Amino acid sequence: MTFHVVMIAFDGMTDLDFAAPFDLFARLPDSKVTRASLTGAPVQSDLGVSVAADTALDDVPAADLLFIGGGPGTDKMMENPEMLAHLQRLGGDAQWVTSVCTGALVLGAAGLLQGYKAATHWATMDALVPLGATPTNERVVIDRNRITGGGVTAGLDFALIVTRQIFGDDTAQAMQLACEYAPQPPFDSGHPDIAPAHILETVKGRFAPSRQARMEIAERAGKRMSTQN
Repeated sequence: MTFHVVMIAFDGMTDLDFAAPFDLFARLPDSKVTRASLTGAPVQSDLGVSVAADTALDDVPAADLLFIGGGPGTDKMMENPEMLAHLQRLGGDAQWVTSVCTGALVLGAAGLLQGYKAATHWATMDALVPLGATPTNERVVIDRNRITGGGVTAGLDFALIVTRQIFGDDTAQAMQLACEYAPQPPFDSGHPDIAPAHILETVKGRFAPSRQARMEIAERAGKRMSTQN
């Protein structure tokens, strides 16, 4: 039976959050990947790249694996009733509910991470708390059928771990070798725990406005969920 992956595309998403998992998911055995947007129309990434959609979310009846990435556009998606309703509908029956980067905050706003450990981009990890999730400082977090990845580049690690969980080690390792994923970063500054102090302060300052905005959105979403419960 074909394994159906549904990847949600939205305006303002980060290209790599979506593209890296898509590249691996599209190569999974006996699988089909559907790229779905709210209207079925192409979306514009945060860098202005047009990303095609195969269909509208209204026309997606179910998903074996549901995925959403992150990016600046997640702020609007966290408060978009139509998007949240689709996530609740598809996520309720999906075998796996997944995200990369701040996509976890959209899952959280839909109530899909309440009581789960989760990861997101380090700069907005605290925003998981009002959404009922437990922030977990790991590259990829698996909690039952929820798999969430950290920021942007974690998408490749995330996709390989998803592949391992569903199709086994050999398939995942073969995919890793085929795409020659053997990272050798030029600097040890890819996480707050290892970045030089002055670099960390610079980047934290850059993220401060968006972090504050997302905290406020997450708190509103948390209050909304508590009244619904």
